[in-house]
Amino acid sequence: MKTTSVVVRLVAMVAVLGGALFGLAGTFAWPAAWGYITVVTVVIGVYGLVVLPTHPELVEERRHPPADAKRWDRPCVAAVAVLGPAALIVLSGLDRRYGWSPDTPAWLQVAGLAIGLVGGMFTNYAVTTNPFFSAIVRIRRDRGHHVIEAGPYRFIRHQGYAGSIVYMLGTAASLGSRVAVAATVALSLVLVVRTALEDRTLQAELEGYAAYATRVRYRLLPGVW
Repeated sequence: MKTTSVVVRLVAMVAVLGGALFGLAGTFAWPAAWGYITVVTVVIGVYGLVVLPTHPELVEERRHPPADAKRWDRPCVAAVAVLGPAALIVLSGLDRRYGWSPDTPAWLQVAGLAIGLVGGMFTNYAVTTNPFFSAIVRIRRDRGHHVIEAGPYRFIRHQGYAGSIVYMLGTAASLGSRVAVAATVALSLVLVVRTALEDRTLQAELEGYAAYATRVRYRLLPGVW
């Protein structure tokens, strides 16, 4: 994708995101929402302008999902890519309008933004490091799929998911909505299940991954799982 196209898509996405968030809230006087939009813009901007150019085939894969994608992954993708983000915006906006949640301390909102930014950039780093990083679970035999052990993959096996969970929880907390945080926790559990299923697939179908799993023991959180 050309840089101009990426920028246009990014601007359109931010406009839609901001319009929905502020429209549901019924106000533009919401500093946390402006911070959230800034973090989202930075994370997705880096992904579109820096990460995607290193793996242009990811764009084509998103436009035309391959037939060998795992069927069980379709509901996971829908939840993570569509339902989850929509729920976060809707619940946070309505919470702001109707005051469902008590006031969140400013320091916690700022901390949430910082945590979300770190999580998003960690996922970007994982995508940059792994040329086989895919939005859907599949073995990319057409491109010589093999185990990647560089960068963050030296420490945990599913850095992209770990970063996504941190990003979602941090940004949800920054908006000050307890119902949105609860929804994000539920979405994070979907990612945990997807991690387990993908890891099982990789161990069964990707040569060398089972041996890699004995060297790098943890999937998402070092010392825990």
